[in-house]
Amino acid sequence: MTATWFSLTFALAAPFWALMILLPGWSWTTRIIRSPLIVAPVLVVYAVLVLPALGEVLPVVISPTLTGVRDLFGTDVGAAAAWAHLIGFDLFVGRWVWLDSRERGVPALVMAPVLVVTILLGPLGLAGYLALRTRWTGPTGAAAPAPRSVG
Repeated sequence: MTATWFSLTFALAAPFWALMILLPGWSWTTRIIRSPLIVAPVLVVYAVLVLPALGEVLPVVISPTLTGVRDLFGTDVGAAAAWAHLIGFDLFVGRWVWLDSRERGVPALVMAPVLVVTILLGPLGLAGYLALRTRWTGPTGAAAPAPRSVG
């Protein structure tokens, strides 16, 4: 059953990634992605995996050690739960990145590779976007004005 939950995790998130990457200009994409509830199905998978194993998970996350985390992730439930955790958080970050990029007027063709990196290597995608976003400040895509001196 754990393998099924593992497989289901990305399947639940993939449609939202597809909307952001392949259909960024579609009006329904904006309506759907605006809702933070898009991560709810993945969070349910996480809860289904973690709550029954809370007795094993809680000691590891309360007082983490490399060995304890490795051993937990070395189990089917631990690996599947970690996967759901990653997929859920990456989707939430991807959602924020996409919404922020739309607000700033970052072109969809610029954002597509950033979102792909965010799916595959979440923190690197976020770092790339944080570096990239400084070039756009609004719908016009104009660069940010130089800060004024105070005093």
